[in-house]
Amino acid sequence: EIGNLSNLGFLYLHGNDLTGFIPTTLKGLQKLQIFSIGDNRIQGTIPNDLCHLPQLGWIYFSKMELSGPVPACLGNISSLRYLYLDSNRLTSTIPSTLGSLKDLLEFNLSSNFLNGYLPLEIGNLKVVTLIDVSMNQFSGGIPGTIGGLQDLVILSLAYNRLQGYIPESFGKLISLEFFDLSHNNLSSTIPKSLEALLHLKYFNVSFNRLRGEIPNGGPFSNFTDQSFMSNEALCGAPRLHVPPCHTTIHKSSKKRVLLVIYILLPIASIMIAVTFAFVSIRWRRTTEVPTQTNLLHAIAHGRITYQELRQATDGFSESNLLGMGSFGSVYKGTLIDGTILAIKVFNLQLEGAFKSFDTECEILRNIRHRNLTKVLSSCSNLDFKALVLEYMHNGSLEKWLYSHNYCLDILQRLDIMVDVAYALDYLHHGYSTPLVHCDLKPSNVLLDEDMVAHVSDFGIARFLCEGESIAQTKTLATVGYIAPEYGMEGLVSTRCDVYSYGIMLMETFTRRKPTDEIFARDLSLKGWVNDSLPNTITQIIDANLLRPEEGDLTAKVQCVASIMELALNCSTESPQERISMRAALPALKKIRLRFLANSRGTT
Repeated sequence: EIGNLSNLGFLYLHGNDLTGFIPTTLKGLQKLQIFSIGDNRIQGTIPNDLCHLPQLGWIYFSKMELSGPVPACLGNISSLRYLYLDSNRLTSTIPSTLGSLKDLLEFNLSSNFLNGYLPLEIGNLKVVTLIDVSMNQFSGGIPGTIGGLQDLVILSLAYNRLQGYIPESFGKLISLEFFDLSHNNLSSTIPKSLEALLHLKYFNVSFNRLRGEIPNGGPFSNFTDQSFMSNEALCGAPRLHVPPCHTTIHKSSKKRVLLVIYILLPIASIMIAVTFAFVSIRWRRTTEVPTQTNLLHAIAHGRITYQELRQATDGFSESNLLGMGSFGSVYKGTLIDGTILAIKVFNLQLEGAFKSFDTECEILRNIRHRNLTKVLSSCSNLDFKALVLEYMHNGSLEKWLYSHNYCLDILQRLDIMVDVAYALDYLHHGYSTPLVHCDLKPSNVLLDEDMVAHVSDFGIARFLCEGESIAQTKTLATVGYIAPEYGMEGLVSTRCDVYSYGIMLMETFTRRKPTDEIFARDLSLKGWVNDSLPNTITQIIDANLLRPEEGDLTAKVQCVASIMELALNCSTESPQERISMRAALPALKKIRLRFLANSRGTT
């Protein structure tokens, strides 16, 4: 009967836990301008009846369970300004007809299952300011026609299967501030033309197959190595942690090099043979101590023996102790060459320590992501087992939240939690077999020298078998962060991590642990946060975030209120009602972008 409301102009139904389908009687709403039903559990397809609403300017269908294709007839709604279909289960391709939406300002199809090529007609959206088609399955090349969109501020094509090169024409995107091409299969070089993007604040081409020199002019002087990680053959400035670029060698130089090689190669072969024999003899003489080192597939360091680990930690001295875990201790170690490492030594007297070591080895040699801790090596013997990890210079999120000597601002906390969301989304959806971390908490989130977050400690993590969405375990995680079904029945699923993530979101912005002494009897962190919304939110926000002298108070309060709503959606009692990390990640990114826009507007 909703189609009988012929004079209805604005329809807001988002965030009401609605179920069912979008009614086909919509075509009766001829005066409808805004249709917002996102953040519900509505299923089914997007009906073509929507295309018969001549005044429709805003479609907000985000974070639902819609499936099927994007209707091609949406391109006929000439009045459309905002199209949000992100975080659903849409399939098929982007219709080329959407290029007819000459007045479209924002276009978000992220976090779906769309595939095929990006249509050239995207270049016809001349006034668009936001294009986000990340976290889909698009392939083929990037349309060079996008380079003509001079009003474009945000462009995200990340987490797809795009190939080929980055178009030179993108140097004409003069308004661009956010540009993410990470996690694709792009090759060739980074165009020098991008140095002209003077407003660019965020740039990420990590996890591609790019090569050649990284530009150093314009905005590139402000980017760190985090923008260029895991590529094939990039080179450039030392601060970017890539090899230096080499100039072309002249033919005469090449001849001299070849002559030297012909002379030195036999000598080098003899030296290698002698060295190998010497090492073999020395190794046989030292088998009485635990020196067997089993290197993981993702090894980034040479062999490390037990003696080297002992020496690096001053005999596993308490002064080098970084922290204690469920199955052992983590030490800071410094090798003779000055390399600093983190060394996780397992207490083999504890029940489950052997299994925990094997689990971490199995997991960390199979997964790789910028927001997960990197294992460099392992040392294993019958009475000694240790993992050698990349050292995180800034310690844990827990340290930063509760130390009197450190303080994170609101944007730093947002960035950290976005990093954690990226890691969980990869574990749950980006790897061939879903992986549940099972023990997510601030002490297991480590920060590197650039304050990028890395999820650590996979000692009780669980792979879900093919076709399996829930597993059972007797191993319990940390009280306060553990999902109800996990704690009471031992049922493990990806939704358990989502629950823990929601609790962590609350803790990060309130600076209250779920086990804080104020939470007794019937009061919990989750209940405390829920009771504060929407009118008393300022009473629960960490006071360090609301200092009057820093300004932007309204923007900060609105931002944290949105984060708390997301946190509650992550931590519902019923796992079926929790959103997925595939939906939580873009939601938090959108909150971050909105905060940046609002804070700029108030300064």
